[in-house]
Amino acid sequence: MAGMVKGKCDSKFGALKEEFERNFKDRGEVGASVCLSVNGETLVDLWGGKANPETGEDWQEDTISIVFSCSKAATSVCAHILIDRGELNPAALVADYWPEFAKNGKEKTTVQMMLNHESALPTLRDPVKPGGYSDWDYMIKRLEDEEAFWEPGTRNGYHMINFGWTVGELVRRVSGKSLGTFFRDEVAAKTGAKFWLGLPEDEDVHIAPIHTYAPQPGDVPTEFTIKLMTDPDSIQHKSFMNSGGWDFNDRKSQAAEIGGGGGLSNARGQVAMYTPLACNDGSLVSKDRVANMSMVSTATQRDATLLIPTRFASGFMKSMDNRALNLGPGTSAIMGDKAFGHVGAGGSIGFADPECGMAFSYTMNQMGGGLLLNDRGQPLIDAAYKALGYRTNAPGAWVR
Repeated sequence: MAGMVKGKCDSKFGALKEEFERNFKDRGEVGASVCLSVNGETLVDLWGGKANPETGEDWQEDTISIVFSCSKAATSVCAHILIDRGELNPAALVADYWPEFAKNGKEKTTVQMMLNHESALPTLRDPVKPGGYSDWDYMIKRLEDEEAFWEPGTRNGYHMINFGWTVGELVRRVSGKSLGTFFRDEVAAKTGAKFWLGLPEDEDVHIAPIHTYAPQPGDVPTEFTIKLMTDPDSIQHKSFMNSGGWDFNDRKSQAAEIGGGGGLSNARGQVAMYTPLACNDGSLVSKDRVANMSMVSTATQRDATLLIPTRFASGFMKSMDNRALNLGPGTSAIMGDKAFGHVGAGGSIGFADPECGMAFSYTMNQMGGGLLLNDRGQPLIDAAYKALGYRTNAPGAWVR
């Protein structure tokens, strides 16, 4: 299996490489990439397996794939750039920037509530039209007209895909650029990140199609999965199934700016985005802004969408340790205490940890089960922290 893995790995992270190889041997990996930098230096950049097992294509150095909700972090970075410039105020009403949003119980929604998944629009009640995700103006109008699912700010519930439009429309209104254009100009171009929120149809890239997870014998379903499968009126069902037939492997669909789940990148691309934040070098946002991005801004014992305890910074996931709660597999994502980033459906992840200067990412094309990380991604993170001298993650986050 070692021959399936290519790239470079500093000897300090040998155990991480072994875990990556084990993913292919023992854990059902098909094609994947893992990358990390420390203090700006890329020390791990590995890839391997098959990008498309049906055609036999290998995962190449520049292969990218849909990274699902890892895209939310890219969207959030755009918002924080505008906050850092004083152009977007987290405490302000959304209506100050987006007047049409302020109706149907959403009048008092603040920018911070949107970043916190508290803006009470975790999904849409009525069916999304076919291809609706690719129609920005349509989705914005649907969000404007939707009635709040709860009083904004009184609780949080993961905004599965809508986050990309709620926060993304703020970016568009304030900057005058579309979300994907702003990200390209202000983040990707400045960091060299091969990461797209809306991949132009004429862009010459090697894309690995995503393979969805097939339930396995003995799987223990989460409460989220049970609700999704049994209650068509639930937030869980609608947030996952009411997509207008979104085909994330369709090239035309990938050209849409779906900031809540449609971004395309690989581990190297995500690490390039996160490295300036991990180094806190001031090149993307100020040191004070990075400190804010690291702080928990909302937490709950029962997320209204995911139905598990969750912890978020402003637009980012924090370390979430639900190992002792018997909530089913894949309900934890354990990073360092100061780390902030985002998981993607199926088990991908990217994050920055300013405490140790590490930027980390893992992406793959074969989705795993669970809501957060599975047994392919978490061992890679664990090995990275151990290599950096961290002692344990028993407190719920990696500590020295």
